[in-house]
Amino acid sequence: MVWLLISLAWLGMPSLATASDPAARVVYHADFSDPRRFSAMLTSINNMAVHYENELMDHDIRIVAVSHGIRFLTDDPLEDSPFAEDDTLAEERDNLRGRLSSLISMHGVKVELCDITRSALDLPEDELYDGVSMVPSGVVRLAELQNTKGFAYIKIK
Repeated sequence: MVWLLISLAWLGMPSLATASDPAARVVYHADFSDPRRFSAMLTSINNMAVHYENELMDHDIRIVAVSHGIRFLTDDPLEDSPFAEDDTLAEERDNLRGRLSSLISMHGVKVELCDITRSALDLPEDELYDGVSMVPSGVVRLAELQNTKGFAYIKIK
């Protein structure tokens, strides 16, 4: 009888994953300004996506950008803001944009930007790269993905 009650209780518990969910769910947190870190993050994401695809594993890989991370999602130099383009970013922008675009189009990586950051800069959404979607709050989105959707959290240092 106890076993039956435990089994019924277990069946009624909410699950973080269902049979239709991807086997791998990973979110990368981009809140930094260093183009080398962003480049390292893109390399890590590409390696991960290629591994999962070689293993025939469904995956959901996301980047959630907040604060300084906005620098990598627009060609706007964001002058007169704390996130203004510097010489290193200006030099690397085309390469980073191309690699990000490739991850989105070839590997289905999703990119989400904190709307608090975007609106604080008064940056129009059409100034963002294709494939970037808005979330009301980046940090809330990170918590939601980790706590209710079962995503692993990665931040490149």
